[in-house]
Amino acid sequence: MFKLPDKQLTARLLTIVLFMILSAAGLCFSVYLFYVSYPLSVQSWLLAVGFTLLSVIAGSFNIYAAMWYYRSYQYDGYLKNIMSKLKPVTSYPTVAVLIPSYNEEPDMVERNIKSLFALNYPKDKLGFYLVDDSTDQKIKTALQNVAKRLNVSYVHRNERKGYKAGAINTIAKRLNEDYIAIFDADEHLTDQNFLMDLLPFFQDEKVSYVQTEKKYDKGTFFSDSVDLFDAFFFKFIQPARALNNTAIFGGSCGLIRKSAFLKIGGFPEFVIEDTFFSFESDMHGYKSLYYPHVYASGRPIFTFTELAKQQWRYNYGDTQFIKYFYDKKGNMNGKSPLSYMDYAMHGLGLNYISVVLILFTLISVGVVFSPVPFAHINLMHFFSQNSWAIDLELLGFTAFTLSLMAPVFLTKFYFNSWTKGLMVFLLNYALAFVRTKAAIATLINKNPGMNWNRLGIKNIKNGNLKYSLFNTKTEIAFASTMFVLAFFAFSQSNLSGGIWLTWYGLLYCLATFFLHKYG
Repeated sequence: MFKLPDKQLTARLLTIVLFMILSAAGLCFSVYLFYVSYPLSVQSWLLAVGFTLLSVIAGSFNIYAAMWYYRSYQYDGYLKNIMSKLKPVTSYPTVAVLIPSYNEEPDMVERNIKSLFALNYPKDKLGFYLVDDSTDQKIKTALQNVAKRLNVSYVHRNERKGYKAGAINTIAKRLNEDYIAIFDADEHLTDQNFLMDLLPFFQDEKVSYVQTEKKYDKGTFFSDSVDLFDAFFFKFIQPARALNNTAIFGGSCGLIRKSAFLKIGGFPEFVIEDTFFSFESDMHGYKSLYYPHVYASGRPIFTFTELAKQQWRYNYGDTQFIKYFYDKKGNMNGKSPLSYMDYAMHGLGLNYISVVLILFTLISVGVVFSPVPFAHINLMHFFSQNSWAIDLELLGFTAFTLSLMAPVFLTKFYFNSWTKGLMVFLLNYALAFVRTKAAIATLINKNPGMNWNRLGIKNIKNGNLKYSLFNTKTEIAFASTMFVLAFFAFSQSNLSGGIWLTWYGLLYCLATFFLHKYG
């Protein structure tokens, strides 16, 4: 079931080569900037220093990502070794199936709860709980009726404190069941053997939770491309992390030992409770496992607004986790350096692909208008000149090109799609300011919710230009600045610089375009 064909190892080796070339090329261009800045101004030196720092950050992430991709290939053997020691289920502990909901569509919730009734497990050992935090009174009443019709326990809090984590913590203290299974309200069961497959792993008393692979239903080209964000995480990062006992509990489609849950202290009540819980489980000396199989499928993300809100919440929570991790890292005595790096990289990950993108753009503006005497490279130079300076500048061009193509190559390697890889690349630029604003909101303790102004328009799905322009005004202002600077570069006969800045301007217009096209 888990054996990967040889071509998967080949793909991982190609991934490592790609990331290593990308890292080395970026650092070589940094050397070039220092070389050509030597007799010039402080401004040129500052640009060289800034570009070098960003290259080191990018190189560190790229090298660590390469390691994740390679180590994920080793997880097959690791998991098989564990499974070879397990015994079949002979007794059936009680399991509480929790369905957290927050202003979700009642008909969808009802369908999904019904799908969970098909779990292959003794029915008298199961308890179903609709944990509803809805603030809309109509939805609340409808969900109460759903729970009554389906004979499911309904739990509602008058005060929505601690987000989803607070809701689960509240009910967990009252549960009599031995285990807690969590499925989000938008997820429907696709494999009935969820409990029968996962419970054997808990024969090891130190296992606190087992997380399975999460996936969205098939939808549109946009939603299927968005699904790749999670697909890369669950197919490559999660297995590599699980080897270090740092697999992230994904918030749903997972099974938790209740006694461990209570001893850990429940879910830390943050926006993304799952990452914090995983860290606390590790700090309390428990083991965690990742089982790479899909048992439930969630509702696709069809609109750019939904995606932006999701990514805002993720980066708000990840930025919170950076401080949380820094404050508690002293408890990691005895943990491997790889475990330390896993948590650090996770907390910084979305900031890396958002804040660093924007900073690289600003550095690029400085480079275009600096007095740095860039070599004018043409094919004749390439074949006839023997200049290491030109070679270094060519490496800089290589780094720039590979940074554009890496998501495209990886998606083709692993998911056989060039177009979805290109979409992932474009979405990262479209979301750069959303994620960056979320990080800033965390640092200044602003409310974690992202609310785009609806301008009095109801049921926006797509096509309203005024709505799109108003809610992406930061991106529009930034892109417009790039276009103005590109004009000045062209007017100074700086063709390459003008093209470079025009390209960046177009990339930062994507937030407006996607919001207008997909709603």
